[in-house]
Amino acid sequence: MESAKSTQFDLNRLVRENVRNMTPYSSARDEYVSDGSEKIFLDANENPFGDGINRYPDPQQRTLKSVLSGLKGVNQDQILLGNGSDEVLDLFFRAFCEPGRDNVITVPPTYGMYGVLSSLNNIENRKVLLKRDFTLDLDGIFNAVDENTRMIFLCSPNNPTGNCIPNEQIEGLIDRFTGLVVLDEAYIDFSGKTSWINTLDTYPNLAVTQTFSKAYGMAGIRLGSCFASREVIAVLNKIKPPYNVNELTQRTALQRLKEAGRVKEEVEVLRTERKELERALSALDYVERVYPSDANFILAVVDDANLRYEGLLEKGFIVRNRSGQPLCENCLRFTVGTPEENRRLIAALNELK
Repeated sequence: MESAKSTQFDLNRLVRENVRNMTPYSSARDEYVSDGSEKIFLDANENPFGDGINRYPDPQQRTLKSVLSGLKGVNQDQILLGNGSDEVLDLFFRAFCEPGRDNVITVPPTYGMYGVLSSLNNIENRKVLLKRDFTLDLDGIFNAVDENTRMIFLCSPNNPTGNCIPNEQIEGLIDRFTGLVVLDEAYIDFSGKTSWINTLDTYPNLAVTQTFSKAYGMAGIRLGSCFASREVIAVLNKIKPPYNVNELTQRTALQRLKEAGRVKEEVEVLRTERKELERALSALDYVERVYPSDANFILAVVDDANLRYEGLLEKGFIVRNRSGQPLCENCLRFTVGTPEENRRLIAALNELK
């Protein structure tokens, strides 16, 4: 099915003129494509004494993308990998937003890095608050859009609220907006929902970001991914650093991707533990509300967030006080831990007076 939006979206209009006209850096390994035969590498001024990491990594992460291509059902040229999702998000600002002129829209309460990257790149961030039920205020969003609005950032499941944005709202936004919709699916594996990656051929103005930090348990290697049209990925590849994903990260990710069964088991454990933690929190007198969650964390309204945060800290538990976020007054965010960690947390929560 062709999107009603596809005839209105003009990627070339969005790309910054200097990016459109620039010649990208070409690394030694970009210029050489392996034919499988053994070669002597004297092209990149590396230390020749082999220790497993003396050579530059594949700048296009071809082996890793090949595996991801099969898992996600997209072509390799629809995948961009970055040094964490934050680098991927930053590339969107650098590629599509003219500093001091353009603007983007975010929908607080949401992931804070969208705003940080807006400030870093001197891009106006127009904030349109979510509704009280944490769904999109579509009228508010489109009232904020003007001719210089380049991107809208969404997070689903959303951080810190934990809920998925209704599909019909996301679809309505993509259909009507003439810029890029960047959908952050960092927590999608915990939701049971279908990823929007499956709709990329229908919506050329959609880009989906995901991460290896959450369900895959590899926050320490800093690896983020983006899935979009070939044209969008080509623009991002043009400006990314040449060796942005190191060799050790690529190897570790490849090994973890071979453990799909184990990852699925861990996700199911966390989803079960999430339900147990929700029940325990709901039973506490000082917890006023527990929001439903599709992520690996729970947002709860308590009587005094500062008091409860400090009480848990004294007992050795670090949670996140989100009271400074819009619509999150007296809210604490609890990451779902191991069964043993959760058992100890519940005991500590019951001891608070």
